[in-house]
Amino acid sequence: MNVLVINAGSSSLKYQLLNMENESVMASGLVERIGDAKGVLTHKKMNGADEEKTVIERAIPNHKEGLHLVVDLITDPEKGVIKDKKEIYAIGHRVVQGGEQFNTSIRIDESIKQAIRDNNPLAPLHNPANLVGIEVAEELFPGTPNVAVFDTEFHQTMPPKAFLYGLPYEYYKELRIRRYGFHGTSHKYVAKKAASVIGKKLEDVNVITVHLGNGCSMAAVKKGKCIDTSMGMTPLAGVMMGTRSGDFDPAIIPYLVKHKGMNVHDLDDVFNKKSGLKGICGLNDMRDIHAKVEQGDEMARLALDMFVYRVKKYIGAYTAALGTLDIVAFTAGIGENDDIARKEICEDMEGLGILFDADKNKGRFASPQAIHKDGSKVQVWVIPTNEELQIAQDTVSTLS
Repeated sequence: MNVLVINAGSSSLKYQLLNMENESVMASGLVERIGDAKGVLTHKKMNGADEEKTVIERAIPNHKEGLHLVVDLITDPEKGVIKDKKEIYAIGHRVVQGGEQFNTSIRIDESIKQAIRDNNPLAPLHNPANLVGIEVAEELFPGTPNVAVFDTEFHQTMPPKAFLYGLPYEYYKELRIRRYGFHGTSHKYVAKKAASVIGKKLEDVNVITVHLGNGCSMAAVKKGKCIDTSMGMTPLAGVMMGTRSGDFDPAIIPYLVKHKGMNVHDLDDVFNKKSGLKGICGLNDMRDIHAKVEQGDEMARLALDMFVYRVKKYIGAYTAALGTLDIVAFTAGIGENDDIARKEICEDMEGLGILFDADKNKGRFASPQAIHKDGSKVQVWVIPTNEELQIAQDTVSTLS
C-alpha cells in the first residue's frame, strides 16, 4: 500500500512516497521556484540505506507541471520506484489551517475544498497553496482518494479556557479570533512516539512536546489530548523563534505606530521576519549563534539566554497545566540536533522532577534517545519528528 504525501507551498511542492506495509520511504523530493524562469526539482530514490539523487533544472511554470515531473520520476524505469501511478493507494495533503471545522483528517470532496477556502483568511499564505496541490493531484490521479491532514486538528481538543483570548467574546464569534496552534502533525507524532519508547499508551501519559526549529511551538498533551499549545491564531505567538518575536505586550503595537510611524505591513514584517533571535543578535541559525557565543559575542549570548529562558517558562507553565508530567520530548531541527540548547533548557529543573544527564545529551540524534538520569521523576527524550509519516498514517486511517 503506497501513499504519496504532498505539501504544496506558493512556489514549491514537497513530496514523499511511502510504503505503508513497513512504513518506509521509497522516494522523496522538493520542487522549488515554481513559476520562475529556472525551477529546480531535487528527487531522492531510496535504495536500502542509500539514496540516489536526481536534480532537474528547467522552467516549471506551475504546480501541475511540477507534479507531472514528480510522477514521471517515481515511475521512471531506472530512477523510479513504482511501475505505474495506479500503484499509489492514496494521497495525503498537508493543509495548514482547518479552523474549527476539522478535528480529524478527512477525505477530500468538493465540500471539503470549499471549507479549506473558507479558512483562507486565517492562513492566506498557506491554504490557497495547499488547495492548489489538492486540485493538481485530483487532475493527475483521477479516482485516487485524497485526504486532508490539518496542522491545526491535533490542537482542537483544547478547552475554551485555553484557546480563547481575553478579548471581547464577539470577536471570537464574528471573526473566529482564537488560539489554533500549528505543527500539529509533529506534536501528534512525537507525543505518540514518546509514549511508545517508555512502553506506554499515549492515553496513559502526560507529555510536553517541544518542537524547536526556525519556527518553534510547544504543546501540553494530557492523556493523548492537546490541552494547550504555544502558537496562537497565527504561528507568531509563543516562544521566541528564529525571526518571529513570540509573545509580547500588544500595547507595543500602538507605541511603535506612534513613535516609529509604522503601518500594518511594517509591523507584520518586523514581528515575523526581523524579530526573535535575528532581532537580538542579527542571526537566526542557532549554529551561527553558538559560534558567536564561543567567540565571546555578548548579543549572541543574550539571544541564546532569552530563547532558553522562554522555553523553560513554557515547560513550567505546562507542567502546572497538566498537573503531573511524565515526559518532555524535544524534536525538530534545534530539538534533535542542538545539545547546547537542550542542556541549557533542562539544567536546574530539579524542582519539576527533571534530572538531566549531560553525558547522554551529547550529540545529534536520528533515533529516540533518553537524556535524563536514572531515577528522574520526569523522563526527557529526544524524539526525531516525522510529519510525512504521520500524514501517511492519518491518510490510511481515514480511508480505513
